[in-house]
Amino acid sequence: MRQKADVVSFPRPSEATLKRMLDMLRPLKTFARPHFQGLDRITEARPVLFVGNHTLFGLLDLPFMFAELYRKKGIFLRSLGDHVHFKIPFWREWLAQIGTVDGTRENCSALMRAGEAILVFPGGAREVAKRRGEKYQLVWGDRMGFAKMALRHGCTIQPFAAVGIEDAFEIVRDAEDFFATPLGRIASKLGLRHDFVPPLVRAAHGGMPRFERLYFAFGDPIPPKGSASNERDCRRARDATKHSIEGLITELRDVQRRDPNRYVVNLGRKRT
Repeated sequence: MRQKADVVSFPRPSEATLKRMLDMLRPLKTFARPHFQGLDRITEARPVLFVGNHTLFGLLDLPFMFAELYRKKGIFLRSLGDHVHFKIPFWREWLAQIGTVDGTRENCSALMRAGEAILVFPGGAREVAKRRGEKYQLVWGDRMGFAKMALRHGCTIQPFAAVGIEDAFEIVRDAEDFFATPLGRIASKLGLRHDFVPPLVRAAHGGMPRFERLYFAFGDPIPPKGSASNERDCRRARDATKHSIEGLITELRDVQRRDPNRYVVNLGRKRT
């Protein structure tokens, strides 16, 4: 049974664990060469809710943003994870070890009351398990939960965006293809979540390796204005956040197109 937020603690990783994590990322930066912009826009208000686009597969670019925020701004992000992750033995223990929290409303409220910096992706698993033609799209539907939580707790929203990972892969088959098969139909009847089936991918440009640079941008913070019980206020906060993130994605893709150092190793395309 899941513990209630008022009796559970959310310990941060030790300094030794954080140092090991940062050290592990250093050699990978040779390929990722993360580019950051808008760090000066990040609010000092607490609590703060970082809201952004969840890129394909979810975990390939996030560690670089975590590390940059910790090194440059002293911010340790408390990521809200999908409940499914916390049903998997060993994996849930590892997530807890690095500070991830089961994304229940109770846990989110506890973190906000504690004045934490929290990370949430309104698109959730569905946005990670992209379909063909959804590159860098926000797949939020009509979700407003994060906006309601922010208004309820007087929490500033910090929009951000990430670009790069979804240009490194080409989706060959997606969840819709899988659930159209006999095996997929059986899995669906057995309760397999449609938003939790990742796509089958290959390296972009005909399957040839291409290491894409990672780009991150932070927008202007959105202060909590209005009431969590007023749907119009919640929708206004949600839409303002969505608009900001979409603008940041457009901005980053323009930076990406003009970047002469976009690729380190690129066997799928001749340099010009």
